[in-house]
Amino acid sequence: MTTVTSLYDLSHTIAASYLQGFTYPWEALKGIKDLILSLGPTLEGYQEIAPQVWVHETAKVAPTAYLGAPCIIGPETEVRHCAFIRGSALVGAGCVVGNSTELKNVILFDKVQVPHYNYVGDSILGYKAHMGAGSITSNVKSDKTLVTIHSQPPIDTGIKKVGAMLGDRVEVGCNSVLNPGTVIGRDSNVYPVSCVRGVIPENSIYKTGGKIVAKK
Repeated sequence: MTTVTSLYDLSHTIAASYLQGFTYPWEALKGIKDLILSLGPTLEGYQEIAPQVWVHETAKVAPTAYLGAPCIIGPETEVRHCAFIRGSALVGAGCVVGNSTELKNVILFDKVQVPHYNYVGDSILGYKAHMGAGSITSNVKSDKTLVTIHSQPPIDTGIKKVGAMLGDRVEVGCNSVLNPGTVIGRDSNVYPVSCVRGVIPENSIYKTGGKIVAKK
């Protein structure tokens, strides 16, 4: 439930060959910057609009958006007003990065939507994953210790900053918080205003109070 192959269809990202080199997705976080720097100069149909900032010619970027280096913005992706891409962000095709959304050290697969007031840091979001308005990934524990994935058995990441790993087609409700090291399996839903921790199985619903039920 927590491996790259169990969470993601790698045909929906230009980071496929890179991610294939890892068992767990959080292992890929440290190399996202170098991945972007190696991919950027090789991409066709992209313009380097600023040093180490590659934007596809069909993408739409609002004039008030900030694109920090290095980053890649894929085909037909929309980056809306006041979006803040701090850097080390690989954004796929057909994505929406919305108003006041902040990205940092992330891979967004194709068709991901983070459209309203989202913070996504040190995270990987699978194909067609969607984060409702105001939902965020918390990527650092309050005591600043290294992040553990609360699976069975627990997995020590050895990393201080780990946000959320969202599988393909995950839906996160508005104003939810995904605590450090949260993993949500494919096709699962999170109720609005949830505080999520641990590993949520695929095809599940995370309900109010943390109750998890299988989809019917």
